[in-house]
Amino acid sequence: MAICGSRILPIIIFCLSIIVPLSTPLSFNFTSFDETNQAQIQKQNDTEISRNTIQLTRYQRDVPIDNSTGRAQYKDPMLLWDKETKQLADFTTHFVFAIDNFGNSWSGDGLAFFLSSYPSTIPNNSGGGSLGLFDYLNSTSGTSTVAVEFDTFSNYFDPTVSHVGIDVNSIKSTVTANWSYIRNGTKANAWVTYNASTHNLSVFLTYAENPVFSSDYYILSDKINLQKELPEMVTIGFSAATGAGLETHTIYSWSFDSTLQPRKKSKFVLVISIVGSTTVMTALGLLWFIWTRRKNTKRNTEDKDELLDTDHANIDEEIERETVMKRFLYNELANATKNFSEKGKLGEGGFGPVYKGFLKDWKLDVAIKRVSRSSKQGRKEYLSEVKIISRLRHRNLVQLVGWCHDRRELLLVYEFVPNGSLDSYLFSSTRILEWPVRYKIALGLASALLYLHEEWDQCVVHRDIKSSNVLLDSAFIAKLGDFGLARLVNHNHDMQTTFLAGTRGYMAPEYLDAGKASKESDVYSFGIVTLEIACGRRTIVLSEEENKIKLVEWVWELYGRGAILEAADEKLNGNFDKKEMECLMLVGLWCAHPNRILRPSIGHAINALNLEAPLPELPSKMPVPIYCTPATDRSQSFSAPFSSVLSAR
Repeated sequence: MAICGSRILPIIIFCLSIIVPLSTPLSFNFTSFDETNQAQIQKQNDTEISRNTIQLTRYQRDVPIDNSTGRAQYKDPMLLWDKETKQLADFTTHFVFAIDNFGNSWSGDGLAFFLSSYPSTIPNNSGGGSLGLFDYLNSTSGTSTVAVEFDTFSNYFDPTVSHVGIDVNSIKSTVTANWSYIRNGTKANAWVTYNASTHNLSVFLTYAENPVFSSDYYILSDKINLQKELPEMVTIGFSAATGAGLETHTIYSWSFDSTLQPRKKSKFVLVISIVGSTTVMTALGLLWFIWTRRKNTKRNTEDKDELLDTDHANIDEEIERETVMKRFLYNELANATKNFSEKGKLGEGGFGPVYKGFLKDWKLDVAIKRVSRSSKQGRKEYLSEVKIISRLRHRNLVQLVGWCHDRRELLLVYEFVPNGSLDSYLFSSTRILEWPVRYKIALGLASALLYLHEEWDQCVVHRDIKSSNVLLDSAFIAKLGDFGLARLVNHNHDMQTTFLAGTRGYMAPEYLDAGKASKESDVYSFGIVTLEIACGRRTIVLSEEENKIKLVEWVWELYGRGAILEAADEKLNGNFDKKEMECLMLVGLWCAHPNRILRPSIGHAINALNLEAPLPELPSKMPVPIYCTPATDRSQSFSAPFSSVLSAR
């Protein structure tokens, strides 16, 4: 048996070598362009590969560079959607490009990343403002193309300024954003992402040197069902053109990752025809395969823990289907954290420790959350966080980079936010945030909540807004994190009654009573955080005098006496704008109103914080909560312990 198996092994390997490339999503990473990868790039018209870069249009100084068009596209097609399953691919592409007009005042026209029918060629009459994408004399040419354009010249169909735009089967963009591009050859980093679940095509752009992906670089997005606009197989690549203007268009690097796996069914017949020449050999090969599979299954069973319950047995498949996040191997993250060294430990959350790491291949600092193996709630948090936050893009949200489910480990990889959490500043005797920074943080947190509640496709109820979940980047911009307890609900609907989840002291009275989370309960938590920002003290301090133990009650009492500014953080020594301080405190009390129906929406709170709307007239005494729903089971799962609960008098 062993001898026969060894003879069959080369055949099996050969068959697998046919299957694997055809069942792998399209993925590549060209850090430069040279003899090792030139064969994978198809060039059209004036495009050349020179000095490890792609020059899309003519670039030599000794020849005219006006009226030039060119394309560079990947040699193989991408499976964008499956016509049998109707499944649509997620994808992310990152490229570094530069535009140089050599100091000329007259430049144009720009470049674009595109997806088009396969195979794809440059249309006739597509120079200048058409960027080599569309025939401007024949708008019904039948070629399907979706593109992200970086347009440097204003034509009659364009905005009046240089811009980034999204084109859907027309050079007239469906959406645009102004773009103050740098024309001296400075490198720009661009990311284009597509979420198949939400149909969002998003563009991110920065001229920062050696940047890492961040929602701060968001430029624009559009909701496009690519399945309706493009065929099943598409070409991906870059196109550029010049008209009467003078400029060059250089691509320095390009990576691309998609998620949809081509079907294996059609290739299975080919494999059988190769292996089936001898019935006995096929049978022996099958037995060998089964034996190997059983051996590997046993090993994987030992290494891989079953998550949650039977509902989430297929967690890997579920996550990979619903997100475009990078899936890391355990060894990658172990190496990044020096085997999860205690020296690199950033803190301990409710569901496990968080470590600082460095991904050498990405040249990226990250924070890695390692979910405790013993925490069932932590495992639910893991699944929720990957599925929700990976689909969100906002400058005031912590960006999830990737995930890992390997060797019975659950790990989440985030962007590293260098200045730590808000609470580490507010409640420190040595670290002081100046008033303008505090006010900006409050507005940033409000902006994040507005995105979650009103601006995304579905309403996201966070359920654990607190100062320790607000992180500060190098410019002290607020970033809301920790979406493990978050849930999706339809707009204008509350969540169903559920077990309590969150942090005592930040939880709304009606949520504590009935276990029903809502946008209003998130707004309550936001109100508590704004009061902490203004007062520099925690929501509950047991060591304080009786009337000062609970922050909301104490500030409301001062408000009733007309002395609300006495609650201002003493560490500021009076160095604050009194109007803004009063505004922040009043908005905090308004948001933390015991009666949920009297709280503002987060949009109204933002208008008040921006001094664009009148401040509320609150009662001089803190009202008693009014509950609209009956109490339910109060079985609790809290992310951090507090010894008393914020409640109304």
